[in-house]
Amino acid sequence: MSRYRGPKIRIVRRLGELPGLTNKTTTRETLPGQHRKVRGKQNNISSYGVRLQEKQKLRFHYGLSEKQLLSYVKEARRLKGSTGSVLMQLLEMRLDNIVYRLGIGNTIPASRQIVNHGHIYVNGKKVTIPSFQCLPNDVIEVRDKKVSKELANQFLEKLGYNTLPQYLEFEKEALKGKVKRIAENTETNLKINELLVVEYYSRR
Repeated sequence: MSRYRGPKIRIVRRLGELPGLTNKTTTRETLPGQHRKVRGKQNNISSYGVRLQEKQKLRFHYGLSEKQLLSYVKEARRLKGSTGSVLMQLLEMRLDNIVYRLGIGNTIPASRQIVNHGHIYVNGKKVTIPSFQCLPNDVIEVRDKKVSKELANQFLEKLGYNTLPQYLEFEKEALKGKVKRIAENTETNLKINELLVVEYYSRR
């Protein structure tokens, strides 16, 4: 399945708040579709359905395809440590997510586009790959061009800018940020049980 490009509020209604996908909110508590069930009150949801929902939250929040998320799970299994914690660290250290958490983009899709269009430099070199894995002491800055700085400042001035996590530091005037350390799985701004995601992929 390719990256989702449909109505984002529909996904929020089904899965709950996904700050990385969209900053739009809804007051409707019913799930999308004709049956009008209330989210969180479905009595007949199976254990597989619970795991599927957690997996879908992760996928839509970070803007990943099914194939990409499966690759991250396999990589997390290969690395040392708890698979769930390592998975969240890998996703949090993606360049498009770092740009989003710095406030240069107001959502991960917007941040991905900023990276794709060459507005972001890492350690003085232009990087146009949103999945680029950032490391401690990496310096992320906006390209020294008027259009790039204007674009970044537009997002920074918007209300609802997310709080800077402790593993990052940011100089707003210089539009320059730094990765201080590897992110911890508890520092994501998404409410999720990553162990259920690992269990979902346990047979693959």
